[in-house]
Amino acid sequence: MSALASGLLGSLDPTSDRAVFRQIADQLREAIDKGRFAEGAKLPSESELVEHFSVSRMTVRNALSILQSEGLVSSEHGKGVFVRPRPPVRRLASDRFARRHREQGKSAFIVEADAAGSHPEVDNLEVKEERPTPDISARLGAPRKVLARRRRYLLDGRPVEFAVSYLPLDLARDTPIAQPNPGPGGIYARLEELGHTLDHFEEEIKARMPSPQEVRTLRLAAGVPVFHLVRTAFDTKGRAVEVCDTVMAADAYVLNYQLPAT
Repeated sequence: MSALASGLLGSLDPTSDRAVFRQIADQLREAIDKGRFAEGAKLPSESELVEHFSVSRMTVRNALSILQSEGLVSSEHGKGVFVRPRPPVRRLASDRFARRHREQGKSAFIVEADAAGSHPEVDNLEVKEERPTPDISARLGAPRKVLARRRRYLLDGRPVEFAVSYLPLDLARDTPIAQPNPGPGGIYARLEELGHTLDHFEEEIKARMPSPQEVRTLRLAAGVPVFHLVRTAFDTKGRAVEVCDTVMAADAYVLNYQLPAT
């Protein structure tokens, strides 16, 4: 029995009908949940686990594969297996689009990053005119063309979401919204400056497994799902002025929706 026996991991139960590799995965999962291995910490090496549990290397690899499929750990070639960070951002739906943030020159993503104590970045930015899909067209009142703004969001260098905003072309063409950087407060601040005071948002959200492209874009570990959120912004005249189609890494966010008491 190796030095790992000192409080980090226990021993196998030879009387259990649960497969040995699953028992090992259970013990590692429990150690992670209880903080014995902190976020970003390196797990014991395969050799250490083989010695500790007196099992084959393949048994250990099968156990680690379970944790990877659950999104709890990630493997770095030549370095080892590490505990993945837990959701760093609490997304408070009732506050993130508050007008006071726009008046302070902050977009919703910057507000969330500040609250999490993280450094926000945006890359993979693309702004272009295009024909909308039938779904986007229906949500925006059937415009012939839209301005699409695609971008990826990162926190402390880690990709956490990819979003596309669609705006009716008659609202966005030849305005700061059509520029790569629309200015302080983001596109919602510019819409309000153009006379489209925001009244409310409607959000539809579901959880699903990611597409191969989403796995690459968000650098997702095996087994990590995504939140797919479609948000429609309405002005005070009832017009839909933007639809934002967003895919978020489920291990990067805690979604917090505050509902009225009545």
